Amino acid sequence: MARHERWVMLTTLAMLQVLTIVIGLYAMTNDFSLGALTRGSSPTEPTPSPQGSPPVSVVTAGPVLAQLQVRAGDGPLTTKRTLTQQLTRALGDEALGARVGAVVLDAATGEQVFAANPDVGITPASTTKLVTCTAALAALGPDTRLSTRVTQGQSANSIVLVGGGDPTLAGPSAKSLSYPKQASLATLASRTAAALKAKGVTKVTLSYDTSLFTGSTLAPGWKPGYVPDGEVAPVYALAIDEGRRDPAARQPRVSNPPQYAAAAFARLLTKYGVGVAKSVRPGKAPAGAAELGRVDSAPLYALVEHTLTFSDNDLAEALARHIAIKEGQPASFEGATKAVVGVLQRLGAAKGVQVFDGSGLSARNRISADAMARVIAVASAASHPDLHPIASGMPIAGFSGTLGNGRRFTGGDSKGQVGLVRAKTGTLNNVNTLAGMATTKEGRLVTFAFLADRVPSTAEPVLDRLAAIVARS
Repeated sequence: MARHERWVMLTTLAMLQVLTIVIGLYAMTNDFSLGALTRGSSPTEPTPSPQGSPPVSVVTAGPVLAQLQVRAGDGPLTTKRTLTQQLTRALGDEALGARVGAVVLDAATGEQVFAANPDVGITPASTTKLVTCTAALAALGPDTRLSTRVTQGQSANSIVLVGGGDPTLAGPSAKSLSYPKQASLATLASRTAAALKAKGVTKVTLSYDTSLFTGSTLAPGWKPGYVPDGEVAPVYALAIDEGRRDPAARQPRVSNPPQYAAAAFARLLTKYGVGVAKSVRPGKAPAGAAELGRVDSAPLYALVEHTLTFSDNDLAEALARHIAIKEGQPASFEGATKAVVGVLQRLGAAKGVQVFDGSGLSARNRISADAMARVIAVASAASHPDLHPIASGMPIAGFSGTLGNGRRFTGGDSKGQVGLVRAKTGTLNNVNTLAGMATTKEGRLVTFAFLADRVPSTAEPVLDRLAAIVARS
């Protein structure tokens, strides 16, 4: 597979990862807090857009991933009795509320090392992205790219901007990430203008095609405030900067992302010497129309890593629809959720999974702790190397993404495990979840899921404590 970009990133971050391990060990022995040193993305979920993220954001290796690659299953299982006592005591914390599911699995064998309410369906919030991204890698393959195109229209002087379901497409004012590399609307305009001029065309009419995705643009169970508050944009196959008017800001989101993107494209064409008629309207590319320009996203493994590290709602929803297309389902919320569950069934990990969106914003989603831990275990298996970006994409405790915001793994009962846990966070009103992986002291890889959806205030410190108990077992 063509993974040059990823290995460049790995090399670049090698020394930083060594530093992370050293700091983590120092913290365990010196009661040292990393809160001031581990500022990452926004302290709330969802986190900033790709354009607003730090330039070096996705850590694609580290202690947990190294164990995943070379040592999973080597060491003896942790002592169940001790772990059970410690986790049971921590689960009694009132901050978790009245409904909690907790599971720890031996990743190599699938054996439950610990379980409390393992089969109860609980609102997973953004840990739903682990399910979506696992299905995306399994269905589409890690090297798939999302393409935005321009085709010939019905006449020589008409063109169609065709959305390819890439919400990371960078608009004219976006500051491009160093990783993953984004497709650029300006590049697409430049290529299109060159192709048109080569044909002697300097004036065109422009339409835009969003037919790749179908159905409602808002999911069942989404709150009315999600779009105006900047949590997510309406889901369309054509958008720039994830539907943000200001690429560097969480809000506002534009009301019509495709129209906004097409208008920006028209301005860019004019800049490159091709005049565009004032009226820019929806349309459909003719069947078999010649392609005038094309730009491709980063490969899927990099998109998955970004989705998990920064809890990117827009990208998660786009990936879910691409799964639907690959699986022969309508590219709608309904088709996407059917397709995701279908892929999980092939992986043997669908039991206990009921979803209504790809991002986890829907309050209707229900996933059991056992199901969540098993999905992660499947993604870590040596028999599924294409799923390993799930591990490399999960935030590192106290260091990156939604676990590196200066509030996580800073307590006296958890900061000793900084750098030694990879996990995806989940946050909605009265919902806190954490699911991921760690290695025991003897090098045994375990996966875990701690889900609580009747939280009176916040349970994040308790979830960090639970994960730290697993990591030091």
